[in-house]
Amino acid sequence: MKTLLLARHAKSDWDVAGLRDHDRPLNDRGLRDAPAMARRLVDDGVRLRRIVSSTAVRARSTAAAYAAAFEVAVAEDPQLYAASARTILRVAATLPDDVDVAMLVGHNPGMADAVAELTGSDVEFPTCAVAECRVDVGSWSELIEGSGRLLKLRTPGH
Repeated sequence: MKTLLLARHAKSDWDVAGLRDHDRPLNDRGLRDAPAMARRLVDDGVRLRRIVSSTAVRARSTAAAYAAAFEVAVAEDPQLYAASARTILRVAATLPDDVDVAMLVGHNPGMADAVAELTGSDVEFPTCAVAECRVDVGSWSELIEGSGRLLKLRTPGH
């Protein structure tokens, strides 16, 4: 049994002219929401052991807030930037088997689609949302469509 947390980056800043999408930072709300969501996960007893993030600045910054709260490192995977659900689940399938609780930090619509594909649950997935999915597999490589169930969807303020 594994737990996969699928997280959308916190609110990003659109006000910086000339930045590529990949380089957009978090805005003030995002800088507040990411550490607050990380604290909620800690307070809820989540035992996060591995974080893999998109290489986009806003995703890396969000992942850094989780990493600080859980005292774990962040690995980056360029495949998670603007990834489809299938790519997200392919990345999850490569997680090391000695890790039982892992988080992928990325973007919509891929993250919401990955939750739907993995669990069959259609969810609203605002910025900084985290879907906690229980996956009935012994090895991450066994992860397939429908192998998980949505335990909890956390959103900022809820």
